[in-house]
Amino acid sequence: MSDIKKVVLAYSGGLDTSVIIPWLKETYGCEVIAMCADVGQGDELDPVHDKALKSGASKVYIEDLTAGFVEDYVWPTLKAGAVYEGKYLLGTSFARPIIAKALVDIAIKEGADAICHGATGKGNDQVRFELTVKALAPHLKIIAPWRIWNIRSREDAIDYAEKHGIPVPVSKARPYSMDRNIWHLSHEGADLENPANAPTDDVYMITTPPEKAPDKPLYIEVGFEKGIPVSVDGVKLDAVALLTKLNDIGAANGVGIADIVENRLVGMKSRGVYENPGGAILYYAHRELEYLTLDRATLHYKEQVAIRYAELVYDGMWFAPLREALDAFVDSTQQTVSGTVRMKLYKGNIISAGATSPYSLYNEKIVTFGDSEELYNHGDAEGFINLFGLPLKVRAMMKAEAKKNNE
Repeated sequence: MSDIKKVVLAYSGGLDTSVIIPWLKETYGCEVIAMCADVGQGDELDPVHDKALKSGASKVYIEDLTAGFVEDYVWPTLKAGAVYEGKYLLGTSFARPIIAKALVDIAIKEGADAICHGATGKGNDQVRFELTVKALAPHLKIIAPWRIWNIRSREDAIDYAEKHGIPVPVSKARPYSMDRNIWHLSHEGADLENPANAPTDDVYMITTPPEKAPDKPLYIEVGFEKGIPVSVDGVKLDAVALLTKLNDIGAANGVGIADIVENRLVGMKSRGVYENPGGAILYYAHRELEYLTLDRATLHYKEQVAIRYAELVYDGMWFAPLREALDAFVDSTQQTVSGTVRMKLYKGNIISAGATSPYSLYNEKIVTFGDSEELYNHGDAEGFINLFGLPLKVRAMMKAEAKKNNE
């Protein structure tokens, strides 16, 4: 890659990308432009601009992607009900495509030859970044330092940073790998690498440990329009404000901690601890509303779609035709997913407390134990069961006849 003159780096200011800037300049003699994506990680970005310049970047972009992230990536995944392996709400997975898209846009604007990311050679993020680049700008070269440099551990990276005078927000005493955005905070590494170790309370940086949450339950209502959350306790909020409020409420009540040993795309299992307070509330509420508004066949088929959708997002296939096609199906199912869901939050638990919808398919006149002869005739059930069970009856008759003939 000796023809590389200008590189756009996905820069976070964290350990890995902090050492990549001087490494790129030393290795390729190229200009490095840093691009930092704001996807709601809060005040972590305050020192990033100056730090990137001091580390050797020629220019720094800080792109505010938070609203687009929630509206165009989080909400579609929520509407799909996509959860990876039953626990992971895909917080890092769907953040990478929007970051990579911004990276590509700046690379094209600046006339760069390549993009660079700090994902490791063992993780999923390398796939997510690079598939997005391939889908949007296949002419750009990709540099992945973790796959080619001599640094082999986070301790090595810390040593490299210290030798080059680069301050990093990680120490050997607390070497957790963390990823934060408005949707979640993830923790990996150190003592968490052993699945036998329970997370200690000091791991959690957002959520109150359930044991320390308030002793009194909190009731909350979330309103939806066509599968999209639009209000909290009757107050309409934009996407960012709504998610921020639910994060605060959920975190205070110990909600949204997920501890999972997941199957990485690259073939290994890894252990992660996720803090997802607002996300946990929204997924629960959305599901409750679908119970009320979707017919049996649609709900059951959508459950299958949700698994595939989650795999596509996890695997970095956000810009794949299949995910876009599944969006069309999901959007069709969400036309009647409007209404309000009430929940009780108590020491890490989310408990149903009622749901209403103008499109509810629940008909009390039919399901009542009282008289509903005009809408449901109990006698009709006999014929239905006879026809529904006919294949079982025919098979039993066949087996009996076969047994008789073989005696």
